[in-house]
Amino acid sequence: MVDKAAAAKYEAAPGTIDKGLAHGQVGTLTGAMLGVSSVAPGYTLTATIGLIVASVGLKMPAVFIAGFIPMFLTAYAYRELNEDTPDCGASFTWSTKAFGPYVGWLAGWGMVIATIIVLSNLGAVAVEFFYLFISRIVGQPWIADLADVKWINIVTTLAFIAAATAIAYRGITTTERIQYVLVGFQMAVLALFVVMAFVQVARGTAPGGLSFDISWFSPFGGLSTAAFIAGVTGSIFAFWGWDTTLTLGEEAKDPKKTPGRAGLLAILTILLTYLLVSLAAMMFGGVGDTGLGLGNAETADNVFGALAGPVMGEWLGLLLFLAVLASSAASLQTTFLPAARAMLAMGAYGAFPKKFASVHPRFLVPSFAAVVAGIASSAFYVVTTIFSERTLYDTIAALGIMICFYYGITAFACAWYFRQEVFRSFRNTIFKLIFPLLGGLMLAVVFVISVVESMDPDYGSGATIFGIGLVFYLAFGILIFGGVLMLVMRAKSPEFFQGRTLTRDTEALTEDEAGIDT
Repeated sequence: MVDKAAAAKYEAAPGTIDKGLAHGQVGTLTGAMLGVSSVAPGYTLTATIGLIVASVGLKMPAVFIAGFIPMFLTAYAYRELNEDTPDCGASFTWSTKAFGPYVGWLAGWGMVIATIIVLSNLGAVAVEFFYLFISRIVGQPWIADLADVKWINIVTTLAFIAAATAIAYRGITTTERIQYVLVGFQMAVLALFVVMAFVQVARGTAPGGLSFDISWFSPFGGLSTAAFIAGVTGSIFAFWGWDTTLTLGEEAKDPKKTPGRAGLLAILTILLTYLLVSLAAMMFGGVGDTGLGLGNAETADNVFGALAGPVMGEWLGLLLFLAVLASSAASLQTTFLPAARAMLAMGAYGAFPKKFASVHPRFLVPSFAAVVAGIASSAFYVVTTIFSERTLYDTIAALGIMICFYYGITAFACAWYFRQEVFRSFRNTIFKLIFPLLGGLMLAVVFVISVVESMDPDYGSGATIFGIGLVFYLAFGILIFGGVLMLVMRAKSPEFFQGRTLTRDTEALTEDEAGIDT
């Protein structure tokens, strides 16, 4: 429901512009739900639990908490920046106001390209579980193999991406209605999985036979530094996506308060979900490398595929497959939100071509940017799938570097942007300086370690160029390509790079000055 009073009194923050989005639509609960959807806990858990256990074993809960900490600290940076300047550009806008147009442009590029790339991956995952679910329903195993037929996989993936693009094109209210169903269903099924797994553990019928141990939550003892860092890197990726709520600031019922509260609620909900589900899975199956053990390499990329039947039974187990499908589809759709809105902001301020600043006159959404995101992710998936699926896997691995890149810039931007007021109160010192600075430093450490690790020939798919891992070239290749595009835009649209369209002290521009097309 639109809060008409909030929409009527909306005013763009000083130095920003009203981009024509629908105001007063997103509340705290809705924003948190969209943030949880973007993270896709159902899909993320089935894909990462086994990989994390392979690195850290019983210390998986500690690693999830360790990955949560920099995300939680960075969430406060996002909250404080949003309260000062609610803007759909989020990282792009705030980094520009703090560090200038060049750093801001690269932060925006990192956010946009990461979300576009992951859109293609989410579509592929949805397709895999789509055919797997159908095969289990009709009892025909060959149907599940259709996902491995290249042309069928491509056509079906493009259909999923097209459907998500169409939903994003029709506005935030359509997104909300669909997301309440998809997110509610996946969270309910995950809760059922947790309860049924713990019941079997309590009865002594769980094959893992593990009893709860508080030491699982401590990173100290029995864990090498290398293993811990590897696990934390995977954990940080698992939390990625909660910042979707901050790109909805201009559409929120309370632009200054709602997005920050929703982001914190989303990330706390995700942590609780991860801890409960991972504990249930670990105590039920154990961490061995055979059978249902979470360390089994044969099931590491789809833990729920192995545990669904033993934990929930044949028919209820199908709900878990459907929940992962719902999780992938929901995240596929909500991931359009930050990508499209970041491109909208970059177009509005002249960092991208002005066409990206257009909004649909009826649905009041960045329709052109949403279509571009859909086309770009579709093209990326087709190219990488035709030439080499290994390239797709390595590109997804490179996302971790880009995530730390733009999250870290945003965290540091908070500490720098508020530098003249951080000691005016104890609250400011904690939330505008210490939390963002710590979060940024942690992400910077993970960024550096990830870069070093990505050079290892065994990293990712194992593909190399001149003895250096392909993931390294992909991560920096994408950032360098962004730098080239930035120079092209500087030549075509110098106003942004001259600080004339978005600065800390600039008065709000009019729609005509910004070139907004409604």
